[in-house]
Amino acid sequence: MPLLQFATTLSLSPAERESFVAFVTEEMETTAGHVAVTIAEHDPSAMAIGRAVEGPLLFLDAEIRGGRPFEYKRAFALAVMERAVEALGVPEPNCKVVFTEHAGEDMMGIDRVGGDWDGA
Repeated sequence: MPLLQFATTLSLSPAERESFVAFVTEEMETTAGHVAVTIAEHDPSAMAIGRAVEGPLLFLDAEIRGGRPFEYKRAFALAVMERAVEALGVPEPNCKVVFTEHAGEDMMGIDRVGGDWDGA
């Protein structure tokens, strides 16, 4: 039950948001109904990264169940950042992904409690 929270200085159209959400949901490689995604758009003065270059910023805080191997997380992070660069025009230095891992039981919906990640 990942929670993918994006913060950006972009002003996205509904179609751009929907396309980006569809991409990251599929890229997460879990049951699509279990992925929650938010995109929060901020004024450029509300976000900063020390190595930024001119252009929009895009940060992802990925709240996931523990257990995914480093290679999986790195591949997901690269795919998301590459998509932001190609589809949204975010310069590479202006992308950041942070993973926070949780025990499966810490991730809940009203109808379920998550289990341990098993790669399925």
